[in-house]
Amino acid sequence: MRVVTPAPRDVWREVLQSDSRAFVYQTPEGIDALCAEHGMEDVSRMYEFPDGRRVILPLCRGVGRPKLWSTETSPLVGSIVSHGPVRPDELKAVFEDLAARTVFRVRIVPTAFEGGLWESVVPQDVQRLRKVAHVVELGGNFEAVWTGRFSGQARRNVRKAEKADLEVECGFGDALLPEFYDLFRKSVDRWAQKRSEPQFVARWRSRRRSPFEKLRRRMVGLGEACRIWMARVGGRPAAAIVVLQGANAHYNMGAMDRDLAGPTRANFLLHKLAIEDACAAGCHYYNMGETGSSESLARFKRQFGAEEYTYHEYRVERVPVTAVERKMKGWVRRVLHRGGTRSG
Repeated sequence: MRVVTPAPRDVWREVLQSDSRAFVYQTPEGIDALCAEHGMEDVSRMYEFPDGRRVILPLCRGVGRPKLWSTETSPLVGSIVSHGPVRPDELKAVFEDLAARTVFRVRIVPTAFEGGLWESVVPQDVQRLRKVAHVVELGGNFEAVWTGRFSGQARRNVRKAEKADLEVECGFGDALLPEFYDLFRKSVDRWAQKRSEPQFVARWRSRRRSPFEKLRRRMVGLGEACRIWMARVGGRPAAAIVVLQGANAHYNMGAMDRDLAGPTRANFLLHKLAIEDACAAGCHYYNMGETGSSESLARFKRQFGAEEYTYHEYRVERVPVTAVERKMKGWVRRVLHRGGTRSG
């Protein structure tokens, strides 16, 4: 097996042409956008096997960090791309290569619907974080999705939104980012209240993770692959979703003003339009993203015909720090919850 890093872009694009399950962040342009957003560099790896098959593992690493103390991470929606589905022996060889390296940690997230294969191959000593995501299988035919996958309630909500005199616009890149970010900040406050979390903590964390300039770099880097669908009521932003669309589509972010979006069912119309757009572009899948343990969020996604997939994020670590991180995060959550309850 031959390993080349960073992966040659021409080979990467050639492999992508035969991988019908790839999403935007698994492309060279997607990795470039992630690197620009987070101040990272491309450390992707190409694996070439004796039979001529090649596998690409997209990876990013922080610029200027010592290799011994750096974390390399794959995109959060799909990692390996290959000529057709990756084979068990190829996946095994990839993990053997990663285990022999000297970086502090490598985080890899498979495409949600490939979780079963990965779990049967990945060594047991690799750290695992359980994930749940929902994906709509499209088949390129919106009428079939509308009648066969959307629930009756979803179709009624879409029709209600269509009668609500909503103004809907689709912008590429960062064209609608200022309005989206205003909605996002309102959503952060709402999410904090729902979790009984102090508002100032939620705002600080959102500014740290998703500051305006960081999102702008992502969206500019992705160009027309990044689409913001915006619904307005009387000229006022009510709801917006960010969809990354290439060979397949990925619902990346969403935000809303509940007082405006709730009565109009704006979110249902936005997802309907994004799914219709993805079908028209020939996409096979509409990934609605990670759901976690939220039953209300899972119920919302199921109304569009999204199927639930359980899979894992895998962490190849020189020192098993994931277990310690879990305990620390659990302690912080409990402290913040008690503080939020007292202040309320």
